[in-house]
Amino acid sequence: MRRDGRKSCYIPFMAGERLDKWLWAARFFKTRALAAHACGLGRIEVRGAAAKPAREIHPGDQLDVTSEAGRFQIEVLALSEIRGPAAVAQTLYREDEAGRLARLAAAAERKALYAAEGAPPTRPNKRDRRLIHCFRGNR
Repeated sequence: MRRDGRKSCYIPFMAGERLDKWLWAARFFKTRALAAHACGLGRIEVRGAAAKPAREIHPGDQLDVTSEAGRFQIEVLALSEIRGPAAVAQTLYREDEAGRLARLAAAAERKALYAAEGAPPTRPNKRDRRLIHCFRGNR
């Protein structure tokens, strides 16, 4: 009860965590800035909708994370503000089994494609590097 005799309307506060901070702590991205950038590009979805970096997530949320390592379909199990060892980071989420198998199959396909193509016989010289940069659109 409050001091004036009326009943208080107490709503328990459910602590959440910023999405970009959690992605960094769970080791999906090397820096928090990269996690925020991925959110800005729409590569992170929470319950099927694109999410901004400041969105609060809670245990039980479903995330679709697309990064250089592949596409992860995960469920948030715990929250953390600090980036700890990889073994601790893996306890923060549970990966969907179908998503894990699809990601591993795609990685094996990329690896086989690279093995079939083979490495170039020599390193690129200065002229070759300039052509590569122009081809990629860096200049």
